[in-house]
Amino acid sequence: MQDLVNGRCGWCGTDELYADYHDREWGQPVTDDRTLFEFLVLESAQAGLSWLTILRKRAGYRRAFCDFDIEQVARMTDEDVERLMHDEGIVKNRLKIRATLTNARLFRSVQKEFGSFRDYILTFFPDRRPIVHTFHSLAEVPASSSESDAMSQDMKKRGFRFFGTTICYAFLQATGFVDDHLAGCICRKKKESVLM
Repeated sequence: MQDLVNGRCGWCGTDELYADYHDREWGQPVTDDRTLFEFLVLESAQAGLSWLTILRKRAGYRRAFCDFDIEQVARMTDEDVERLMHDEGIVKNRLKIRATLTNARLFRSVQKEFGSFRDYILTFFPDRRPIVHTFHSLAEVPASSSESDAMSQDMKKRGFRFFGTTICYAFLQATGFVDDHLAGCICRKKKESVLM
């Protein structure tokens, strides 16, 4: 895999959907809990699959899980699980579907305890600030970090499913708590030009 492809981080290759996701979303700071819940669901669904597979099913996930309305998903039942097992728009994995419902209920508990899920995430970061790396190659980008280790461990204790440290790190990258755009990436250059 090349480090940069068409000026972008090489992991997104030349696929149009992947490139658009890279340019518009990946690494952009997410501040609202509904979007954080969406990424938690999608990253959990991705376990063992490619992220591109999940991106292609994103509209199906939005439809299946009430546009990621946390309250509605938390109220879903076993009947909903059975219905979703026949939904072609999502990955039909009973454990992952059940985990989404469980995770929604736990997400609400975290919101009540910390005020927001975002505030909970920030407790794992030094000075409660996102981390910006200056990696020059994809080989330098880690699969996990001390922050993702601590967060996934805490979430596991709370009962969250399908959210190990590697998935947690991917979640933190996707939602801008960790910026791993390579130094030569067009997205990094855009951010730097805004700061100048």
